[in-house]
Amino acid sequence: MRFISLASGSRGNAYVLDAPEGALLIDCGLAGRTFLSRCRAAAFDPARLCGAVFTHNHADHVQGIKALRKKFPELPLFANALTAEAVCAQGCLDDPDAFCLFEDNQPFAVGPFAVTPFAVSHDVPDPVGFSIVCEGRTYFHATDAGAPLTSIGERLAGADMATLEANHDPQLLALSARPQCLKNRIRGPRGHLSNEEAAELVMRFATPRLQYLHLAHLSQACNAAHLAFGAVSAALRARGLATVKLAVLEQDAVFAPLPQTLQNMI
Repeated sequence: MRFISLASGSRGNAYVLDAPEGALLIDCGLAGRTFLSRCRAAAFDPARLCGAVFTHNHADHVQGIKALRKKFPELPLFANALTAEAVCAQGCLDDPDAFCLFEDNQPFAVGPFAVTPFAVSHDVPDPVGFSIVCEGRTYFHATDAGAPLTSIGERLAGADMATLEANHDPQLLALSARPQCLKNRIRGPRGHLSNEEAAELVMRFATPRLQYLHLAHLSQACNAAHLAFGAVSAALRARGLATVKLAVLEQDAVFAPLPQTLQNMI
């Protein structure tokens, strides 16, 4: 199973799990042309998608749905009921019946993927993360997570591969020119995980099963890649997991490493 980040950040998010029997899109916050150009840059054919799942209704995660549906009208779209309703209310899609509805903590199948949504803390109706099993491996996905909840960490504990939010550095956020109300929202319990909160989850819950960890949704104004990497890599070392392959995802560049089997052939 190959992980691809097409974009990660406040201007748009889209992630792909690519397996031999199909691929799964997680969120689509990219405009149609940008989505397709990022797929080309990642050497990924979006015609291989067997479904798309959505974490919540903020525009940076759903603003590309209409273009996606126009390009791939038969592609199944999955969301919970409150997210589907909110996406349509804000005009990102016209027909709420276009969604296949799921319920939190209830697994469902999308092609070769067994997907279990779980609750996270964010300032939207019913936001979720995902635990996804394919080819005997478990992928964990939690962005826009708000607080380092034990329930989120317990999902991380079962992961072989994970994408975890590390949105901001508390000092950079405090020193930024952003309005105080926005600062309070970001660092509040329904906002975004800081580097330290991401590191806390890793320190408490990561296990030797974890092989790959991707840090996502970094603020371009209130974070820096080296700060996020440093905080979480220190937690991994303290946990005895220094061999985990740690990467920081970017807003304007794809992350699309080759599967290990192909790397060994080069």
